[in-house]
Amino acid sequence: MILTVTPNPSLDRTYEVPALERGEVVRADGERVDPGGKGVNVSRAVAAAGRRTVAVLPLGGAPGALVAELLDAQGIEVAPVPVAGATRSNIALAEADGVLTKINAPGPELSAAEQELLLDTVRSHSRAADWIACCGSLPRGLAPSWYADVVTRAHAAGARIALDTSGPALLEALRARPDVVKPNAEELAEAVARPLATVGDVLKAAEEVRALGARAVLASLGADGQLLVSDAGAWFGSARVPAVRSNVGAGDASLAGFLIAGGTGPEALACAVAYGAAAVGLPGSVMPVPADLDPAAVTVTAEVPLGRELREQVS
Repeated sequence: MILTVTPNPSLDRTYEVPALERGEVVRADGERVDPGGKGVNVSRAVAAAGRRTVAVLPLGGAPGALVAELLDAQGIEVAPVPVAGATRSNIALAEADGVLTKINAPGPELSAAEQELLLDTVRSHSRAADWIACCGSLPRGLAPSWYADVVTRAHAAGARIALDTSGPALLEALRARPDVVKPNAEELAEAVARPLATVGDVLKAAEEVRALGARAVLASLGADGQLLVSDAGAWFGSARVPAVRSNVGAGDASLAGFLIAGGTGPEALACAVAYGAAAVGLPGSVMPVPADLDPAAVTVTAEVPLGRELREQVS
């Protein structure tokens, strides 16, 4: 079972538009409403693969009720934590040329009692979990050390932790030694406080993050592929993508694929790349099913292309 923890979930509305013109009336070609949040997306992809998953998330108000309803319809076990504030609603505008504009609301502030109930709910489901995926930003009220506390408690329960967050929350959690962290290039650059221009820069930054406590780093580099660095070595993976429709949730799909395949080694990296590549060809934040995957389009190698420049260099 894969347990996901999403402290700041959302109700996501995605509009597909021909082009975004500021100050003008823009008519959408398509619209989707999905349960959102990075951990929620991981659960959606895991469930679509026919695997058991439980999603722990604070929910409040009408948006929270709709999130729970949508997740239940997708066969996901929901472990809700009732909160007084309404679950946030996010908007994504996907243009025909692949450009995506996102508007993310801050979400409710959790009280001390709600924070404790959230931890208790994670704890009560931890012992049945093979992996716990802690994903996304922290809502108002939770200290940056919150994820570190979850990692420590999960390890005490015998579960492995995958962490996908950024900023102070990531740096604090590294001290608790998560089993794998999944930053994108921008988040990795922030963690090491310097620009990343090549795959070699990414590899060096990943090793520094491992030195800070991460046992493995799965770095998603968008169109440039993915890099896995662990005690066993480093591998680089990429895939042919015919067309990009939306990159919303692609990194979350990658993490789901990585965990579905066991969460270690080049085989798990290949599955992560296949899931990420499939996700970008789907509308909105739709998660891929196994039939969407194209393993033949994936290449994984231990010969990391150190000198390859990133198409989107980060500073």
